[in-house]
Amino acid sequence: MQLTKLGKSNLQVSPIGIGGMSLKGGATARNTHLIQQAVELGINYFDTADLYERGMNEELLGQALRGRRKDVVLASKVGNQWRPDGSTWDWKASKAYILKAVEASLSRLHTEYIDLYQLHGGLIEDPIDEIIEAFEQLVKEGKIRYYGISSIRPNVIHAYATRSNIVSVMMQYNLLDRRPEYVFPLLAEKDIAVVSRGALTQGLLVDKPIDSYLQLTSGEVGHANRHVEKLAEATGMSKSHVLLAYVLANPAVSVAAVGVRTAAQLDDLSSFLREQPRLSAAASAELERGLRRLVYTDHLS
Repeated sequence: MQLTKLGKSNLQVSPIGIGGMSLKGGATARNTHLIQQAVELGINYFDTADLYERGMNEELLGQALRGRRKDVVLASKVGNQWRPDGSTWDWKASKAYILKAVEASLSRLHTEYIDLYQLHGGLIEDPIDEIIEAFEQLVKEGKIRYYGISSIRPNVIHAYATRSNIVSVMMQYNLLDRRPEYVFPLLAEKDIAVVSRGALTQGLLVDKPIDSYLQLTSGEVGHANRHVEKLAEATGMSKSHVLLAYVLANPAVSVAAVGVRTAAQLDDLSSFLREQPRLSAAASAELERGLRRLVYTDHLS
């Protein structure tokens, strides 16, 4: 499998990554097997966050990957703190909190370093320079190799892209939600990679009943579904493979992080990696034909 350099970093990543959020219940035998099998299939990018199941998801990845640490790229996130009663979490964007939180993540992940540490959200009102200082300090201390952000807010993305050394931005990007294309030129200019999430459109264009999606009506989603079905029939690809190939056809995207819960879903990703299907510009344009393009209306400045 051909690996891709993640932005301006030295990290070499598989085009398909595993989003750990979908694996519920911690370090069960089933979850552990899925992660270890993913590595055997050539997937080396694993994404989690301290927020997911109050750290249990980090613990799962840490235990499952202990014997393969040098073979994988571990990405986690920081910025949200659970309340003591466990009812919800609060945004905690400060240098002191990030420097403290990383220690707990390192412990749960059973590692001495995190390959990619991401700010899990972010507001333009945050003390951005202070947050950048925290990540830069962690790089110097060797506790993280690189840092990035996970955000869909254009103003936040612009701030970090122009003021920091982020190497990636994780954001929802798929056939139905093309809003991130607004910031792709800036990210390309700064050699910052996109890690997409949500490529499979929550299953709406794969195997779930047609419904509305963001600002798109069910009718518009149905229109997109017909285009996906038509291309799948013409190429012999599955609908899920069409959607993954569409996302990865955009040169801004380095990794599509996909959630898996079952062996069948992992087998589908394995098949995609073996075949490495590619969409032409004409095929991508056909998928987009007649589909209203959503645009950002908030957090622009």
